Parts: sequence; structure tokens; C-alpha cells
Amino acid sequence: MDKRVKKLPLMALSTTMAESFKELDPDSSMGKALEMSCAIQNQLARILAEFEMTLERDVLQPLSRLSEEELPAILKHKKSLQKLVSDWNTLKSRLSQAAKSSSSSQGLGGGPGSYSHTTTANKVETLKEEEEDLKKKVEQCKDEYLADLYHFVTKEDTYANYFIHLMEIQADYHRKSLSSLDTALAELRENHSQADPSPSMTATPFSRVYGVSLGTHLQELGQDIALPIEACVLMLLSEGVKEEGLFRLAAGASVLKRLKQTMASDPRSLQEFCSDPHAVAGALKSYLRELPEPLMTFDLYDDWMRAASLKEPGARLEALQEVCSRLPQENFNNLRYLMKFLARLAEEQEVNKMTPSNIAIVLGPNLLWPPEKEGDQAQLDAASVSSIQVVGVVEALIQNTDTLFPGDINFNVSGLFSAPAPQDKVSDRPASEELPTIAVPTLAPAPAPAPAPASAPASVPASAPMATKERTESEVPPRPASPKVSRSPPEVAAQAEDTARKSTGSLAAAVETASGRQALVVGKPSPYMFECITEHFSVDPARTLMVGDRLETDILFGHRCGMTTVLTLTGVSRLEEAQAYLAAGQHDLVPHYYVESVADLVEGLED
Repeated sequence: MDKRVKKLPLMALSTTMAESFKELDPDSSMGKALEMSCAIQNQLARILAEFEMTLERDVLQPLSRLSEEELPAILKHKKSLQKLVSDWNTLKSRLSQAAKSSSSSQGLGGGPGSYSHTTTANKVETLKEEEEDLKKKVEQCKDEYLADLYHFVTKEDTYANYFIHLMEIQADYHRKSLSSLDTALAELRENHSQADPSPSMTATPFSRVYGVSLGTHLQELGQDIALPIEACVLMLLSEGVKEEGLFRLAAGASVLKRLKQTMASDPRSLQEFCSDPHAVAGALKSYLRELPEPLMTFDLYDDWMRAASLKEPGARLEALQEVCSRLPQENFNNLRYLMKFLARLAEEQEVNKMTPSNIAIVLGPNLLWPPEKEGDQAQLDAASVSSIQVVGVVEALIQNTDTLFPGDINFNVSGLFSAPAPQDKVSDRPASEELPTIAVPTLAPAPAPAPAPASAPASVPASAPMATKERTESEVPPRPASPKVSRSPPEVAAQAEDTARKSTGSLAAAVETASGRQALVVGKPSPYMFECITEHFSVDPARTLMVGDRLETDILFGHRCGMTTVLTLTGVSRLEEAQAYLAAGQHDLVPHYYVESVADLVEGLED
């Protein structure tokens, strides 16, 4: 039996576990669990070996004798009988034919003493003797065959019992295995609960957090607000609302990973991360982005876009209210909770530099994105590029939070967390590049602004898939006035610094730095130049990105050449200007996508 046990996979697993738990602390929960698992696998292996031996002795061997000895003998007699019967029938046909021949020869005048008559008679007699002998053999073989069949019938119940015994052996094997597992599992759970000083922590299933649908997560949690949303909001309200550049500055990858793991395994131990609001903001953005369906849902994507595109403020607000009312209840609750927090964050914009527009720029792509469509020729990584219209939707929600989501809110809705007391301090972390505070432009058309000197864009072939957005094609009305931008003194200084680098060289250098490849500078944009490029280098405009930093030249040029356009926000034009052109119907001046920098764009392209 020992030799059989050693060959079983369960025994190999037990041996591997035995070697592994030697490296662990025997008093730790992991060490105890592994040691007990090793023992139960060994026990299961022995139960399995005993089952196999019993099965072989009591079922397989008797059935083997039946199939190898008794049944072949019956089939052999049956085959012999069939052959004898066939030979007998043939001989009877020959005898009948010979008898007819003898009668015919006698009728034609051959007398009884003639030679032909004598020969035929002898042949008939010989055939009769052979027929009699063969008949006896047939009868004898038939008797043997019937005897075998009768013998088999008398033992038929015995053979049927073998199959019943087979299932009885299997049932006994599974009962023994289940009993061993139940005993070991109860002991293992008891030891584990004794080792855990906080049994209430295991009462709530926190393991399914990131990447799980909102409905599934809320059902398992038994709450109305998603765990990452509530936990991150409470931590940010404690120490993060005055952090400059919140949601714009990226946290360290290792800290963010550890925070997400803690969120899934032990959410009551999150206090240590309160001092790093950028990591907390990153965890919140990551949760929203990893939802299988955006918080604002795929089904309502087109409705959000239509509502945000309305020019009359009252009609736009009414349309947004109507779309909000159509959200599933769990999505509405979590969106209301999040928007209340973002509105609170925007109240500190003088300190944190996060206006509703800036918040929408960084969080909009994580709240709403279009469903994937098959057959798109060119797509970018959806995490790197975002629709201008999405930003307009989220910004409108933040600006009208009190109207769209009336009433006060208790952010600690679950009571699971006790956030530290807020501290009135401003972090000394380096701030990211500030977005200007926008004075909202009028939507009525006005004379076109004087164009600024154009910068030479870089055209990047888009070989990787792109998350495309629906294009809006319409006649171009008169160009609206450029949005008025009010900047604080530090922003003016930053603008002066930006002006020094707004050139072909800055964009080309960004492409080279991010991609590690030399950028090809082809000069100022013109349709003639692009026609030459497409003709000589076989460039497909539909699979080419027009990346530029100016709406009035780069983006307009890309639209006229049939390319997908991407605005980089590190250059001349600002996102607010594109939103103003979109509201005025100037779609040739509105990029399909925007990115914070060229480096963000290149990450979404294949080598």
C-alpha cells in the first residue's frame, strides 16, 4: 500500500507542503494552516489508495474474468455454430441439386443399371452421409452454446451486483474523505479564529474590491457606498482637501499598490495612509477606472453627451437632472456622494488650485468613458486620452451639485472608519503644473481672435488601437471669441516660462524622450505637405494622429486632412478654449482627444 500511496498526486502535494512549512514559524497562522493541510492531504492519499485497492480486488478482477474468459467462450461457441449452420445449409442445397440430377437422368432413358445412373446414385448417397454427420455437429455445437448461455444467465445477478458494489465502494470513499475534510476544516477554523484577535474583521468580505462591478461589491459589503470611495473621501477630508494639485500629482507606485492591497484585505488599517493624500487620491481614481462599467454607466453615455452639449444653461441643467434620475440607484448614491466631496474640494480652490474644471480634467475620464466598439481602425489607450465632452459633463455636475444632488450628506455613512482629526496645513509637496482659472466665455458667436504664431506639430502613426469617440460633423458657424483667462501672478510667471519652450523643438523633444525614437520634423502644417507625405510614404490619414498644442492651426489642420486630433495641454491652447469652441459648434477646432503631455500619449502606442 505504501508504494501505491507514494505514486498518488495527493501524496506529492503533502510532501511539498511538508517541505514548505518547515520554513515558516510553526506558531504563525500560516504555519499552522500549512501543517494541518499537509496532514489532511496525507490522510486523503491513504483513503484514496485503500479505495483503489478495494475497487481492484472486489470489482475489477471479477469483471476482468468475465470479459476475458467467460464471454469469449460464449462468443466462440456462437461463432462456431454460425459456421456449422452455414455449411449445413450449403450441403443440403448440394444434396437437393444432386437428387434432382438423378431423377432427370433416369427419366431420359438411363436404366437402373446404366453407368450414369449408378454414378449419380453414389453421389447422392455420399452427400446424404455428409449431411447427417454435419447435422449431428450442428446439434452438438448448439447444445454447447445454449449451455453457456444458461450458465451466464444463472450468474447474471452476480455480475450486476459488481456494479452496485462499485458505487458502494465509491460512496464509502467519498464519505471517508468528506469526514476527514470536515474534521480538519473545523479544527483549522477554530485555530485560525483563536489566532485572530479581531474576529469582526473576518465577518465582512472585503476581498472583492477593485475590478468588481459596483452592484456585486455593494451586495457583498452590505452598504450603499463603495468601500474605496468612502474610505478615500474620509481620508482626504481629514488631511487632503487643501493639498495643492490633488488628483493631478501621481503617488509612488509601491505606496499606491500597498494602499490598494490594504483596502482589499484590512480596510480598518488605513490610517497610516492619511498623511499621503496623493496616494489616497490615486487609489480612488484607480477604483473608479477599474470598474467594469463606469460609475455614470455605458447606457447613459450618449445622454450625458447630449445634455452637456446644450448651450442654454437652464436647459442643460434640466437635461442633466433627467439623466441623473435614470441612473441605477446604487450608481446614483455613489455619484451623489462623490460629487458632494468634489464640490467640497472645489471650495478650497484658492489653496489647492483645483477648480471644477481642473477636477473634471483629471477625474472625468475615470467616471465616464464610451463602450468599446468593434471595427475601430485606430484606438488609443483609454486611460491616456479623454473626450473633451466628458470633461464638460463632469464639470457641470460639480458646479451644480447642490441643484442636482440636494440635501446635506454624512460622509461617514457606514460608520466603519474613524478618520483622524483634520489638520489645517498645506502640504509642502511640489505642485503640478497649474491649470488656469477660467472665466466662462459667452456662447454667442463673435469675431475670430487673431491667430498666434503656429507651432509645428508632430504626426505620430497610430498603430495601436484607439478608444474612439463619436465625431460631430456640422457646418462651421462663425468662430467664437477666445475664452478669457485670468491668472494669478505665479501663473503669469509659469506662462512666461511656457512661452519660451513653445516651439517645434519642445514637441519633438517630448516625443523623443517619451518614445526613445527620433522625431521627424516636417515644418509648418499645410495640406500640400501632408499630401506629399501620404503619397511618398504610404501614410493612411485614418490611422494617423495629429498631435499639436494649438487649436487654430494644429487641430484645424488635422481635421481638414482627415486625421484623428489630439491636443497636448503643455502648449499654447487650453482645454477651456476647446470647450468654448465645442459649445459654439466649431467642431473643426475641437480635438478628438486631449492628453496632459506627449509622454502620456506615447504610452498608448505600440512600438
